[in-house]
Amino acid sequence: MDIGRFQWTRLPQSYKISGETIEMITKPYTDLWQRTYYHFRNDNAPVFQMQTEEKYFSFEVKTYFESRHRFDQCGVAVYLDSDNWLKCSVEYENQQFQHLGSVVTNHGYSDWATTEIDPSIKTMWYRLSRREMDFRLECSTDGVTFRQMRICHLWEAEGPIRFGIYGCSPENSSFRAVFSDMRLTECRWAPHDGQPPDAAPKE
Repeated sequence: MDIGRFQWTRLPQSYKISGETIEMITKPYTDLWQRTYYHFRNDNAPVFQMQTEEKYFSFEVKTYFESRHRFDQCGVAVYLDSDNWLKCSVEYENQQFQHLGSVVTNHGYSDWATTEIDPSIKTMWYRLSRREMDFRLECSTDGVTFRQMRICHLWEAEGPIRFGIYGCSPENSSFRAVFSDMRLTECRWAPHDGQPPDAAPKE
């Protein structure tokens, strides 16, 4: 990947780039969220991303994180503007569990889909795939076997999009996140074979 094509939406507390490895220190009180349930709007997390007009691709990255405070998170993102974006990450909760999940925001409203994982996990691979305006998010604990987290739609992703990595600390915290092993490939999300759902039984 050509790191020179990436740009920050906002700067983290600090960062350094060594070859194709990006290390960032998150800034306190940074987050991405829009309205739903919590009612607040947060739009100040740093995202390091590149633009593409390619409608079919897959992006993989390995994340290592030293998160230790509630809501600390880092992962992949597609950030179009404050009201239209998605993110996928491990979000620290407490000493009992953390959340592996994703947020999709369309037209200013966010959702949040999660599953609980052990707090000892500090490494996660992600694969983001695009098929036009639809996206697939996958995760892996070894970088070999990926499992699907969700399929979603971004209403404003018809043309060029920006995608990449992000990290943030919504509360008074800061942690080190390292991103490596980035790959941009042909779309590894196979097209649907067109088989319709089973027909309802006739009465």
